[in-house]
Amino acid sequence: MEGRRSFGFCRVVFLVLALIEISSATLSPTGINFEVVALVAIKTALRDPYNVLENWDINSVDPCSWRMVTCSPDGYVSALGLPSQNLSGSLSPSIGNLTNLQSVLLQNNAISGLIPAAIGKLEKLQTLDLSNNTFSGEMPTSLGDLKNLNYLRLNNNSLTGRCPESLSNLKGLTLVDLSFNNLSGSLPKISARTFKVTGNPLICGPKASNNCSAVFPEPLSLPPDGLTGQSNSGTNGHRVAIAFGASFGAAFSIIIVIGLLVWLRYRHNQQIFFDVNEQYDPEVCLGHVRRYTFKELRTATDHFNSKNILGTGGFGIVYKGWLNDGTVVAVKRLKDFNVASGEIQFQTEVQTISLAVCSISIK
Repeated sequence: MEGRRSFGFCRVVFLVLALIEISSATLSPTGINFEVVALVAIKTALRDPYNVLENWDINSVDPCSWRMVTCSPDGYVSALGLPSQNLSGSLSPSIGNLTNLQSVLLQNNAISGLIPAAIGKLEKLQTLDLSNNTFSGEMPTSLGDLKNLNYLRLNNNSLTGRCPESLSNLKGLTLVDLSFNNLSGSLPKISARTFKVTGNPLICGPKASNNCSAVFPEPLSLPPDGLTGQSNSGTNGHRVAIAFGASFGAAFSIIIVIGLLVWLRYRHNQQIFFDVNEQYDPEVCLGHVRRYTFKELRTATDHFNSKNILGTGGFGIVYKGWLNDGTVVAVKRLKDFNVASGEIQFQTEVQTISLAVCSISIK
């Protein structure tokens, strides 16, 4: 029993010591959190009209609960995300003290001034997006010290000068977008999969020696942090297009099948018309009965209109018709010419009628 209590007490002491060690990692000898000081300095340099940084308090010990701040599992600030917050002012060099940052997203604001050279201290930084602001001056050469950088977006600012040669030292770049600035000079050999410099007149202008069309080796691959929304919208649009295409294809197939069934039914129910040879059939003896062409009979019966049907027999249908001279006649048409017994009976009826001289009244 005593042993169990001692073991439990040791575990509690160990956990307390671990927590103290973690919390003291970012504390100065006077008990001030270095990351809190750096973040408050960043807040002070910015103008925040909508107070999105209101809970960034210098008296706070832990900044992980602050808005727009993300911390790693071990309690260090790993991401600073303030896109589209109507911020202005400048970016404080104190950002270099947040040495555990992996992502900095400040795009779509009105932040001005120089990009601080201290940003090159962020050795763990993977994504840096300062696009669509009003940063000016030259790009700091310290950007070449960001060995883990994957995505660099500085487009749509007012940056001047040359693109630093130090960027050619970064081998893990996926995207570098420097478009729509006022950069000049020659371009370094950057190994990024996508490298954009369009909109820089001194680089891509009519008198420039750079071939700007040659710096887009692969399609744009968007980063997992700052551009997740754009990536998701592209994926959703693709899914919608696939769903629409599949629905349209299925509907078109159903229409084709229905049309085919209607056509087959029409063919099945369609009346078979045929005409006999102009030569007298030796098997049919018509006597003194006059022979009419199929065209004449079709005209007389209004194309064998169903409204003119007088009756239906075993092998044919009888139609009422009118000849050109106004004579009212009855026309019997064989249903199926391929049925041998029907043809024989039809011929027998024709021979019988040809031997009779009578007047039949058709009403």
